[in-house]
Amino acid sequence: MGRRKPRRRVEPTFERAQKPRGRSLSASEDDRVVPSRRKSRKKSASGSKSRRRGGRRRGLIGLLGRGVYWSFVLAIWAGIGVAGLVAYYGAQMPSATTWAIPDRPPNVKIVAVDGELLANRGMTGGEAVGLHEMSPFIPAAVIAIEDRRFRDHFGVDPFGLARAMLANLLEGSVVQGGSTLTQQLAKNLFLEPERTVERKVQEVLLALWLEQTYDKDQILEMYLNRVYFGSGAYGVEAASRRYFNKSARDVTLAEAALLAGLLKAPSRLSPARDPKAAEARTRLVLQAMRQAGTIDDSEWTQAVNAPARRAPAFWTGSEHYAADRVMEDLPSLIGEVRSDVIVETTIDLTLQTFAEISIRNLIDEKGGELAVSQGALVSIDATGAIRAMVGGRDYASSQFDRVSEARRQPGSAFKPFVFLAAMEHGLTPDTIRTDKPIRIGKWTPGNYKDKFHGPVTLTEALAKSMNSVSAQLVLEVGPKAVVEAAHRLGIVSKLQANASIALGTSEVTPMELTAAYIPFANGGYRPDLHLVTRVTTPGGKVLYERGRGNLKRVLRPETVGMMNAMMRRTVESGTARKAAFGWPAAGKTGTSQNSRDAWFIGYTANLVTGVWFGNDDGSPTKSITGGTLPVQAWQEFMEAAHGGVPVADLPGGWNGRALTVSAGGGGTSGESAYRATGEAAVFQPQPGEATPSTTSSIAPRPRAGVGEPNGRDRSILDIIKDGAGLF
Repeated sequence: MGRRKPRRRVEPTFERAQKPRGRSLSASEDDRVVPSRRKSRKKSASGSKSRRRGGRRRGLIGLLGRGVYWSFVLAIWAGIGVAGLVAYYGAQMPSATTWAIPDRPPNVKIVAVDGELLANRGMTGGEAVGLHEMSPFIPAAVIAIEDRRFRDHFGVDPFGLARAMLANLLEGSVVQGGSTLTQQLAKNLFLEPERTVERKVQEVLLALWLEQTYDKDQILEMYLNRVYFGSGAYGVEAASRRYFNKSARDVTLAEAALLAGLLKAPSRLSPARDPKAAEARTRLVLQAMRQAGTIDDSEWTQAVNAPARRAPAFWTGSEHYAADRVMEDLPSLIGEVRSDVIVETTIDLTLQTFAEISIRNLIDEKGGELAVSQGALVSIDATGAIRAMVGGRDYASSQFDRVSEARRQPGSAFKPFVFLAAMEHGLTPDTIRTDKPIRIGKWTPGNYKDKFHGPVTLTEALAKSMNSVSAQLVLEVGPKAVVEAAHRLGIVSKLQANASIALGTSEVTPMELTAAYIPFANGGYRPDLHLVTRVTTPGGKVLYERGRGNLKRVLRPETVGMMNAMMRRTVESGTARKAAFGWPAAGKTGTSQNSRDAWFIGYTANLVTGVWFGNDDGSPTKSITGGTLPVQAWQEFMEAAHGGVPVADLPGGWNGRALTVSAGGGGTSGESAYRATGEAAVFQPQPGEATPSTTSSIAPRPRAGVGEPNGRDRSILDIIKDGAGLF
């Protein structure tokens, strides 16, 4: 074999291909893992920057992609979690087929004899008002500030929720709420106020159910009639009455904005608590309404320049004493109140206003000087209908009804029952008794300032309130006869049958004492006192209606004539002569020991009115008597109440020898109806006869201004001087 030519060995090289092969072994700069500094410096600046920008772009895109991806993943899991929570808490709720709107707490609307509102009573404080009945500004204002997308969402507003979350994040605190009006209604109707995930889930589910079951107007109407507006007012009607003393039907734009502004924080923003905060919130609502296009610029300007005027105080009117009495009587008339009702009463608001002004003005003007802080007045017509009742100086400061709840000593105002018992035992107004000091056991009754008058007629003794004569009469007829007479005429309190009853030492209420004088005014009949005439539903269904009924005769006509003859003298020349106002009137003053109580119970053929002044704690006044403040209040009230009414005489007549029938007193029907001798009879009108009294409401309306200056300037000293020596 031929010798093989040996191969040439090729040594490895790191030089570029074009380099000569003869060079020594080396590695190029491109082959180095870490470039040399020399080479790096030779790199162009533009190339380096370009590579860095490209890397950053690729990094941002990747980061964004990963963010989107993981956000999507988290959203899926969050959705699964929310669905799980909804399913869990939803499963714990009753079946949706059993859901129903709970009944709204019933409202009792109490109206006067002419249909004018006296008060609303109940948890809501106002009747339900239809969306079409209330002022259109109210729903517009509420939607603008609370839920602008109310007409567009399905019960839950994702856009509104997102907007609220963003606003809260930017502010760093909760400045907006994400709940819709439907959600708020669901919460108010069904849920407790605690802030929990469970409650929020249930709120959403209930809101969706409400939207599926009711239309938008129905939801809005339910919301506005149930939501809380502060100061104990639930619903727009109660709130309107509370803050503006008007119906929700009559609310202005500015007033509607104020009401809508309260919903965020009813207590804190209440104008009764913080008027400035309420006004600022009102402006915000008006601005929201303008932005929403609900009102134009001119309406906005007018509302801003004429802000809502709040009623000066809540429940200050004395008519609320009557409303409280109605609520006490109502269960016995219709049972438990389960739905809205309308209660028609006998109260005449004109007379009520006269009475309130008279009592309040006298206390304000003279209470400090005479150390008297309270007063009460009740006026009842001859049929037993209560026309006015003022239970105290100011209802807002004291809701205690002194007319029907305060038991006080009547003093000499009780004496008519003593003299009545004497008349029924054969005495007459002309009977003579000696007014002198007497002693009954250890008791020595004395007259005012210990002044005695000697022989006097019973008429004079009663007119000038002689205690000695009254005590003698009690001894003659017996205390039990006096107690029986008082109870027969209408006193219901327990009376002590002892000699001191001659001076009215047993406690009674102004209501029962005044009512017991009614038989003197109507010819001898005792009516049933009543304040409620009818109760109906808002739809007109009658739940209760007072019948005419019969009046029980408790006095013989001749006895009525004698008593009226004696008590007329009290007004004409006795302790109540300051009570005269141009009508035939009669009555009796009374003052308890140490002037703790001062009374005057007086009457005409139309009205029987009782007045009391004193202090709740029983502390003595500064020597006021029944002939001072009580007579003045009575005269002011009765003069105003009888303005423009034809004059009528008192029933019965006594000429010193026999009974004569008066022209205007109804004595004829009384005599024909009295068909029993010495026994109480029931009045049953004969054909063609009138009832003892057909008084309803004094008409025409009397002039205003009772309690104001009447041109007769009298000082306190003059009043005390006039009553000096009189009990």
